[in-house]
Amino acid sequence: MKDAPLLFIDLETTGMRTTRDRITEIAALRLEGDRVTARWHRLIQPEVRIPAPISALTGIDDAMVAEAPTFAEIADDLLAWLGDGVLVAHNARFDYGFLRNAFKRAGRDYGAEVICTLRLSRRLAPEHREHNLAALLARHGIEAGTRHRAMADAEALLALWRHWQREHSAERLREALQHQRQLPSLPAHLDPEEIQAMPASPGVYLMYGENDLPLYIGKSVNLRARVMGHFQADHRSDREMRLAQQVRRLAWQETAGDLGAQLLEARLVKERQPILNRQLRRAGRLVAWHWPADADRPELVSVGELGGREAEALMGLFRNAQEARQALRQIAADRQLCLRQLGLESGRGACFGSQLGRCRGVCRGDEAVDEHSARAREALSRLQIRHWPWEGPLAIGERGSNGEQTWHLVAHWCHLGSAGSLAAVADMVGTVGRFDRDIYRILRRFLDDPDAAGLTLVTLPRPAGG
Repeated sequence: MKDAPLLFIDLETTGMRTTRDRITEIAALRLEGDRVTARWHRLIQPEVRIPAPISALTGIDDAMVAEAPTFAEIADDLLAWLGDGVLVAHNARFDYGFLRNAFKRAGRDYGAEVICTLRLSRRLAPEHREHNLAALLARHGIEAGTRHRAMADAEALLALWRHWQREHSAERLREALQHQRQLPSLPAHLDPEEIQAMPASPGVYLMYGENDLPLYIGKSVNLRARVMGHFQADHRSDREMRLAQQVRRLAWQETAGDLGAQLLEARLVKERQPILNRQLRRAGRLVAWHWPADADRPELVSVGELGGREAEALMGLFRNAQEARQALRQIAADRQLCLRQLGLESGRGACFGSQLGRCRGVCRGDEAVDEHSARAREALSRLQIRHWPWEGPLAIGERGSNGEQTWHLVAHWCHLGSAGSLAAVADMVGTVGRFDRDIYRILRRFLDDPDAAGLTLVTLPRPAGG
């Protein structure tokens, strides 16, 4: 730290997405010892339009950057100017993420040690809630130039740094900086002690934002490593950057193993509806193919809450009609079935596919309707929910690394609950379960080869009348 110059830097951009949005302005001050030895300032042509709300905030519009160089044109000069200096920025993962992605697009590699003044402020003054730059400047009585312009904000950062040097001892600042280096990937708003307390064991983690809003729920066989992985990849992923910027609190639940983690994740995502989970989230009404006994084609039916036995009678479960029709179209292409006969194509007479050899001609009388229906039924059967192969409910034992065992009760592909003993799950027999497509897929993966997953299977007696 003593030998490397400090580079107080600020960027203005076209948006918040580090992988897709672009830099419009860069300003930096080089501090060596107590003296500013160099300044660097450029407007940048982002090669995309600047959104009106961003222009209103920063004062930078398309006309201002029309004649400015692109980042690729200044990349070599900026890389040489930055050298091996230590970047100092407020919410530094934002600026650093934009810089790294901009250099990458220009065919250059860039890496640097980074000091985040937002994280530093939280360490130096944990009693305060607000640590954004405007709040810090007001709290410490620091005059600033035009906010949301790069050079003014870089100069404000330098003024804040010098204020801290006067307010705190050199030892206190060193301790705060050393603490930041030990956990370099953590978001500024997250308490490092929460990460340190996370176990390196299987389970589910929950990330919360402002007002304890659920942001994301995930699972892993190593909770601490997986959560750290989110923050180490944030400069490469817009979703990871959103997580890093918005997360305020972590929570977790340990499980015995991967099966328990996946079952718990699927349930919690549907219950709490975190805003950044794309998979597992929808628990609403599904659709499925059903083939009535006296019909010559399948029909699409809306599916409400199902028990496992009811689900086994349907051919596939899909989130929407488009997904269901696409699956049937693919089966038709694979088996030379007629889209018109299946109700996927309108019109009369020979279908278009028959002219290309993709249909065996039921639409023009070359194949009997009964024969086509039999082929189609057989082909669709591959989508059918697998028949439950056990006579009664199944208890699945999963042993954790500490030797303790958890049991999961499953019946007709419905997860009915988990407990720490076989006797406890046996008491749950008779519980009515709701069929869930995601749970079904999880169970299929593990039960196709339970030995490989280290699972113990115990068939339980059927409930009375079941």
